[in-house]
Amino acid sequence: MRSRNIYTPGSSEPFSLSRSRLENFIRCPRCFYLDRRLGVEPPSGPPFNINSAVDHLLKKEFDRYRALGRPHPYMEEAGVDAIPFAHERLDEWRENFKGVQHVHESSGFKVTGAVDDLWMDRATGELIVVDYKATAKDAEVTLDAEWQMGYKRQMELYQWLLRRNGFRVSNTGYFVYCNGDRSAEGFDGMVRFRVKLIPYEGSDAWVEGALMDSRRCLEADRPPPASLSCLQCAYLEDIRGLGLWPAEG
Repeated sequence: MRSRNIYTPGSSEPFSLSRSRLENFIRCPRCFYLDRRLGVEPPSGPPFNINSAVDHLLKKEFDRYRALGRPHPYMEEAGVDAIPFAHERLDEWRENFKGVQHVHESSGFKVTGAVDDLWMDRATGELIVVDYKATAKDAEVTLDAEWQMGYKRQMELYQWLLRRNGFRVSNTGYFVYCNGDRSAEGFDGMVRFRVKLIPYEGSDAWVEGALMDSRRCLEADRPPPASLSCLQCAYLEDIRGLGLWPAEG
């Protein structure tokens, strides 16, 4: 079990809570409690190295236009009147385990989130949160799937963080979605991607409530019940049903 980054009830020190950990709370409060309060981390899957490579290359590409103060052709093609936002702290805001940060006094959390990119609306001066996504599917990419709600909350939390840092932020963000083309005759050492900018109108109204709810969860003496929608909890409950270890007393 992990012995660091564990929540201590009643502590006066801000407790670091990343965007992904808050998302874990929304998906399953029990798993969140086991992780942040007791140090029992859920199993992690393999890294998405291809997705990470696409992310890295997109950042380099948009950075070229950032240095020029010009919109990327993707933005022009989509009719987005914006330019990549230049700021001395952008590299820090993009970095995992740093990111954009805000100490939320009511919950006692230091909330963090690492953005992929920021653009600036040339008409309003507002910041636009941008998130890069990569996939490979025959159908047109959309944001309609139930599991993509996490993507939307991700963007909304970034909007909330930037607003708490004093920036004017547009409710409209963009997903730069790269869809690997599987219709080619062969691999030939490369995969071509169709790139689509998908606008999303976000609302960060849920964030404050989620932070307070997650604080109450961690302050409790015992973990909450298993989530009905959590596959990990269901797996553990099925094993418990086999009688391999006693049920909770």
